[in-house]
Amino acid sequence: MSTTEERPAKLNPKVVGISIAAAVGGFLFGFDTSVINGAVSALSDEFSLGAGLTGFAVSSALIGCAVGAWFAGGLANRFGRVPVMVVAAILFFISAIGSGLAFGVWDLIVWRVIGGLGVGTASVIAPAYIAEVAPARYRGRLGSLQQLAIVLGIFTALLSNAVLANTAGGAAESLWLGRDAWRWMFMIEAIPAAVYGLMALKLPESPRFLVSRDKRDEASRVLYDFTGELDVNLKIQQIQKSLEREEDESFRDLLGGRFGLKPIVWIGILLSLFQQLVGINVIFYYSTTLWQSVGFDESQALLTSTITSVMNILATVIAILLVDKVGRRVMLLVGSAGMTLSLGLMAVAFSFGQVAEGGAVTLDQPWSTLALVGANAFVMFFGTTWGPLVWVLLGEIFPNRIRASALAVAAAAQWAANFAISTTFPALSEIGLTFAYGLYAAFALISFVFVFLRVPETKDRELEDMDDLELGRAKKDTARS
Repeated sequence: MSTTEERPAKLNPKVVGISIAAAVGGFLFGFDTSVINGAVSALSDEFSLGAGLTGFAVSSALIGCAVGAWFAGGLANRFGRVPVMVVAAILFFISAIGSGLAFGVWDLIVWRVIGGLGVGTASVIAPAYIAEVAPARYRGRLGSLQQLAIVLGIFTALLSNAVLANTAGGAAESLWLGRDAWRWMFMIEAIPAAVYGLMALKLPESPRFLVSRDKRDEASRVLYDFTGELDVNLKIQQIQKSLEREEDESFRDLLGGRFGLKPIVWIGILLSLFQQLVGINVIFYYSTTLWQSVGFDESQALLTSTITSVMNILATVIAILLVDKVGRRVMLLVGSAGMTLSLGLMAVAFSFGQVAEGGAVTLDQPWSTLALVGANAFVMFFGTTWGPLVWVLLGEIFPNRIRASALAVAAAAQWAANFAISTTFPALSEIGLTFAYGLYAAFALISFVFVFLRVPETKDRELEDMDDLELGRAKKDTARS
């Protein structure tokens, strides 16, 4: 086993650079999934949509996300991590232009699904790639760059939405070239998509993929020049040994005796599910509409959503500073407890809401303030824990031989849960926002029990040691020998 002393004393700036470049996919992930936030009301009026079709239009991209995530692992194993990143960038670009030029709701949904394919692909490739190039002692921080990029993408989408809507005088008002502002909200994504594609072309391939293709010399160069490995030959031997345990990776390698899958695969799936079942994306997809319902006008609602996004960025920075010092398990437990309390506060606040004409909910003081506090506390607890740490864990907990395929299954499950939560929120909110947020609080509480009983600590483990990972809180971590 590798020891801390055998690892490089300092973080190689080059590995930070390529990790940031790979994480640009996360930026587009956040941008693409949140850009519709500011366009919901305008496109709903434009295409005369009811609540059900509005919910489907918002969440339609998530269908593509699940499909993209499902196939990304197999494509990455066959063609490499970098080519798949380039494909994702192309999908983002096509979706941005197509969504902005959509002539009907079904046309828009098709373009959003194409963008979702890019999001799902990026959600698998970026954490896998970063985990495979990062030294063990810095892997948590570098892996958290994915979530930092996601929240920066969310912030940029919300900020650009606010700027475009204010410039035009409203999301439904005409802006440049006779196109409504909401259409430009989508089309502006083409710029970061093009940047991502160009950056991906400059990235070195994952050393673990190169070893699997018998390109040992190229893998050695990447490990030495970028990862900063001092004993490159030993590292390649460790990678080779872990890969030789299963010559050809396939989804069959994920199968096991417990409910059809290996226990570690179920851990990844459940981490993904709970990250979404707490309802975080309701805050980002519907926050503008939500804050309008508690008395804010469109401009104030967009500004509040942007401020919430800034808090999410700060929370992710805190997570990056703590993850390799505190460890994954403790942070997840704190996050679950905090989310349970903050979501519970939101549920209580909305129980005092008044249903106005047209079905909108209005909150009087002090409940409107408490709802805002609860929402932002929820974002902080999520952003410092479950947001970044799930991506870190998904990138590192699986053995080398099944990493891409297992990550693909876990990410597909995450997008399926995201789709379910986002699609059902309008219907749940019609039952009552107290019911909706109470349900999310219950999932947050269950996530605490799950982490306490089943999630292992992976801090400081080498990826090659994940084959021997023991599950459950009672198991001893013996990898740091």
